[in-house]
Amino acid sequence: MKIAISVESSADMPKELLKEKNVYCVPFTVFLGKDEYADGEISTDEMISFVKRTKTLPKTSSINRETFEKHFEKILKENDAIIHFSLSSYLSSAYDNAVAASRLFANVKIINSESLSAGISLLALYAKKLAEGGETFEEIIEKTEKRIPFVQVSSVIDNLDYLCLGGRCSALKRFGANLLKLKPQIVIKNGKITSGKIYRGKYAAVVKKYEDDTFRMFDRPDTENVFVAYTTTDEPEVVKKVVEDMKDRGFKNVYLTQAGTTITSHCGENTLGIYYINDGPYCPQI
Repeated sequence: MKIAISVESSADMPKELLKEKNVYCVPFTVFLGKDEYADGEISTDEMISFVKRTKTLPKTSSINRETFEKHFEKILKENDAIIHFSLSSYLSSAYDNAVAASRLFANVKIINSESLSAGISLLALYAKKLAEGGETFEEIIEKTEKRIPFVQVSSVIDNLDYLCLGGRCSALKRFGANLLKLKPQIVIKNGKITSGKIYRGKYAAVVKKYEDDTFRMFDRPDTENVFVAYTTTDEPEVVKKVVEDMKDRGFKNVYLTQAGTTITSHCGENTLGIYYINDGPYCPQI
């Protein structure tokens, strides 16, 4: 059986990696004012420039059932089955729409990643590895779903403006954080965005502290793959340093990816995250 692996653009898997691993991708839609674009049709930098120029924050639209139907139909022309990884059902209706579309086909499984951005890509790469190793459709699904609770997804963000626009924080929190120039950490837990530590200071120092805290809280990483994902940055040397740190921490594959317009529209510029699968429990008290 030829098994295809599929993701949404919210997985932020680099185009080169999608091609290398033969992973299929279906895009979300982003709105800049009255203009509509497929995620990836315009760059993240172009979207941020629009926001700065117009003072208008972007909006996104979930992938609808019809689009999923066409996506799966196309894939099944060359494959016997599909395992599709969807953005957390708590964050988007894409999962429900994908499930509805999948009912029209045999051998199409929709997995709620309970994650976002490169956290989804980590699961997709694991499933792809299992498929290439000859695992069955059912075995891949079972083994991949067991790894979902261990995907470490966190980021440090520059301000709360974009999250508040999406209804994921209060205006009061946004005002206080921006006034005090605080840089909060967000963590995905059980498919939902939760707050982590709060940082204050210069970008390089904040990122370093966030990195160290992340590896203390998630201290048993599977060193097969790690993603360093960022939206935009005014200090590219800081991002480069994180990539080098991941190599020093023993990761076999270190992927640097710029988040697409879907994810960036919710977390904003100057956001950076480190994503890997952790084999131990989360230790939020540290």
